[in-house]
Amino acid sequence: MKFLGMKKVRDGKYLKNYELSYENKAGRLKTYEIVSRKELEDVQDLGRRASGVSIVAFQDGKMLLLREFRMSINKTIFNLCAGMQEKEETIEDCIRRELYEETGLSVKKVLKILPPSYSAVGFSDTKTYIAFVEADGVFSDHTSDNEEISARFYSREEVKALLETQEFSSRSQMAAFFFTEGAELWNKNDLKQEDEDK
Repeated sequence: MKFLGMKKVRDGKYLKNYELSYENKAGRLKTYEIVSRKELEDVQDLGRRASGVSIVAFQDGKMLLLREFRMSINKTIFNLCAGMQEKEETIEDCIRRELYEETGLSVKKVLKILPPSYSAVGFSDTKTYIAFVEADGVFSDHTSDNEEISARFYSREEVKALLETQEFSSRSQMAAFFFTEGAELWNKNDLKQEDEDK
């Protein structure tokens, strides 16, 4: 694959549309459409900077999940607390602000912030952090008029049942699955490997 060029085709308020020209492995000229949250000058800018965070929060052994209406699919789904990093804001400040704005909770302790990863690589260069935090406080609504969110902590048993019957965003589904099954799965695999080694 050989990159040939990039041009902006639409400049929206929050998303910019670009066409990437390239030569495929068969030598044919192709065009690929993407959206970006960032202003891109050239190919080196693609996916260079992270733009936000997804937050996996816990309290007293339970996991935070949001029931959130998403306009792009015209329905309410289970999701993680997440949002865009503001200019001059550290990622830690972004985590605290987004958790408070969407739930009213505060960050008691940041457990881990993973390096940025691509969240929609099929059509966007959007890159975000995933943070694991211990939350504190009580729920209160600080959302904008453009957001419809209800937040709650769920036990492992509740999350396991939700995974069988409800719709999730991809990241929240994966986080929820490993919240309910992850440690058991790894332990089972470790035990299986130990048995095979004997």
